[in-house]
Amino acid sequence: MSSASYLPFIFYLGAVLILVAVMLTASYFLGERHSAKAKETPFESGVKPTGSARIHFPVHFYLIAMFFVIFDLEAIFLFIWSVSLRDTGWAGYLFILVFVAELAILLFYLWKTDALDFGPDGKKILKIYHETIKTQSNEVVDE
Repeated sequence: MSSASYLPFIFYLGAVLILVAVMLTASYFLGERHSAKAKETPFESGVKPTGSARIHFPVHFYLIAMFFVIFDLEAIFLFIWSVSLRDTGWAGYLFILVFVAELAILLFYLWKTDALDFGPDGKKILKIYHETIKTQSNEVVDE
């Protein structure tokens, strides 16, 4: 490929960089520069903050997020594969079968280890969480 084929991309990249530089420079010169005590305090719908924003969530919330990402990516890969099915042929079909098989094995493993059990009678994750809460509350009572 010749360098002439890159010319539109280089022009576009230059235009974007110039636009960003102009916007940042304009906001610097046109923006307000005063500070007050009220500007330094956090805004919470008009209510003064009462505690820390650092709340500890149980671990099963993070596990749900990880499962969502894993299985959401599966849907994306399957969609991309379905769009390019004619181009990939049998090789693509075999690769997607291996991919789906791995995800099925993962789902079976999660199911067998009760990692997907988030109900009030959860067997492992919530049991460990409740034991931790009881241990922490007993330590607070002992002090």
